[in-house]
Amino acid sequence: MTTEFDVAAVGQPIDDPERRAEFFDAMEDFLTGYSAADPPLPGSPLPITEYNADYRDEGLDWPATGLTMVGRRRLRNFRFLIEQVVRDDIPGDIIETGVWRGGASILARAVLAALRVTDRTIIVADSFDGLPPPDPEKWPADSRSTLYKLDALAVSLEQVQANFARFGLLDDQVVFLKGWFRDTMPQVQSPILAIMRLDGDMYESTIDPLVHLYDRLSPGGWVIVDDYYLLQGCSGAVTDFFEMRGIDAPPMQAIDRVGGFFQKPA
Repeated sequence: MTTEFDVAAVGQPIDDPERRAEFFDAMEDFLTGYSAADPPLPGSPLPITEYNADYRDEGLDWPATGLTMVGRRRLRNFRFLIEQVVRDDIPGDIIETGVWRGGASILARAVLAALRVTDRTIIVADSFDGLPPPDPEKWPADSRSTLYKLDALAVSLEQVQANFARFGLLDDQVVFLKGWFRDTMPQVQSPILAIMRLDGDMYESTIDPLVHLYDRLSPGGWVIVDDYYLLQGCSGAVTDFFEMRGIDAPPMQAIDRVGGFFQKPA
């Protein structure tokens, strides 16, 4: 991927809001492969072989070399919410469950650095081995999922760490959590969370973080569900979670045609 974006500038404080916005707009274009017209990775959800800016904006294809598949709109939503919880002093760490090549979490760590935030951690949770085979007896909603067969979704922990290091962001404010979410979510050390970004692509991988971590989310904190409007397993997990709790689900706000987010009531 060739672009004029200055990777070496990542991780530096940026106090001027206008300059910070311009910098992260460019970083988002870089991470998604938008600025380089990075072609789709074979196996992308849409059967296309050439770069399409509109598709990349919404993350409807997977970049061949870019570091995130979530598209510019969902990446920008993540950035804005991080800035908001810092500005509003909503306490807690930030977790992304399902990270692929790590691009969204890399952006999150860079935003903290730009804002001079040193007391929050980015938790990078993934199997680093693709998606789990479905367990239809326990999770019937996943019975038809074949995502576990896609080798393109398996990116090793070592590669994701190398991607962080490329930006100078592999430091003690980043915690990696490897394994299936059913096993790792109870192991999350952070007692308080400000943002949960859920990108598990399946019912099981969406409901597990909610069950284990939602109670740790600060009032006024945010939950992003990456594939809420695209995958029924993801939206169904959110609906079922709140029904199990016997509470009304907060209003879901659309980011694009794929992802949504909601705020935990204060």
